[in-house]
Amino acid sequence: MRSQAEAGGVLEHLAKNLRRLRLAAGLSQDELARKSGLSRRMVNGVEAGGTNISLANLDHVAAALNVAFVDLVQPPRQPHDSLRVLMWQSASQASQAVLLGAAPASRQVELWSWILAPGERYDADPDPAGFSEMLYVLEGELQLELAAGTKTLGTGDFFVFSSAQAYSYVNAGSSTLRFTRNVAS
Repeated sequence: MRSQAEAGGVLEHLAKNLRRLRLAAGLSQDELARKSGLSRRMVNGVEAGGTNISLANLDHVAAALNVAFVDLVQPPRQPHDSLRVLMWQSASQASQAVLLGAAPASRQVELWSWILAPGERYDADPDPAGFSEMLYVLEGELQLELAAGTKTLGTGDFFVFSSAQAYSYVNAGSSTLRFTRNVAS
């Protein structure tokens, strides 16, 4: 996610939602840390609203709490189908990822809108086993770096892959890249 100064509301919602959901599950911070594979210090920092956390680690926390990812980050009283939560922004602020909504699946499906400025990239940690992504390029050219190699997607191209691996989105072109991303768990 973005730094605290840039994240504003999303870290605030995350802090409140995490504490509420952890207490509802009857877990201490230590127990949640063990179940999610994070440190107690990380869990404490996120609940305090002052610690940045990766999107992949949020997936681990959601799984440990047996809730959907979106339940951790959504603003109060906002339905899953109309979220529009800015979840990541590059240092230049020219690139961003916006969680648009979510729908039930075996667990959940998320719809994201991504913008990457020329020369920028996003490096993702692996999601838990069973996660997959569907990408659709709206404008520009996406270089998707996977362990098996780089896949180049142009405007109108679609690709599905397991996101239970490290991967990167790269805009090596000279124009803005826009694509949608569906995450299914």
